[in-house]
Amino acid sequence: MVDIGISEKDRKKIAEGLSRFLADTYTLYLKTHYFHWNVTGPQFRTLHLMFEEQYNELWTAVDQIAERIRSLDFHAPGTYSEFSKLTSITESNGVPHAQDMIKELVAGHEAVVRTARSVFPAAEKASDEATADLLTQRLQIHEKTAWMLRSLLEKP
Repeated sequence: MVDIGISEKDRKKIAEGLSRFLADTYTLYLKTHYFHWNVTGPQFRTLHLMFEEQYNELWTAVDQIAERIRSLDFHAPGTYSEFSKLTSITESNGVPHAQDMIKELVAGHEAVVRTARSVFPAAEKASDEATADLLTQRLQIHEKTAWMLRSLLEKP
């Protein structure tokens, strides 16, 4: 029996939201790593290194989100089939051009932000400050990353 001051019903609702957030984060991680391996063109070095920084950061985030779900005493999803059912991010078709990779990653980070925001009501209702703090930190990172990626799409 878990007695952390949050009811099982509320913990379950938060864990379900965090599971969608985890699936989006993991899917974005995979997409970013895929683009890192396959980017080409005049921005190759810049994008290759940027994508590497981003997928490393996402990898750390996946663990933090999964451990928060476990702290709430629920199992974290961890298979491709579970993630594919829970994620709001679509897979890429083939290998996009560099500019399209950037656009897809902007859309991915924005999707993660929307999913994170959708978990806040349940966390706030249950006074789950730990989850709210995790979400706030992740929102800042994803919004900043989306902004930085969008800046690469500006025409000179």
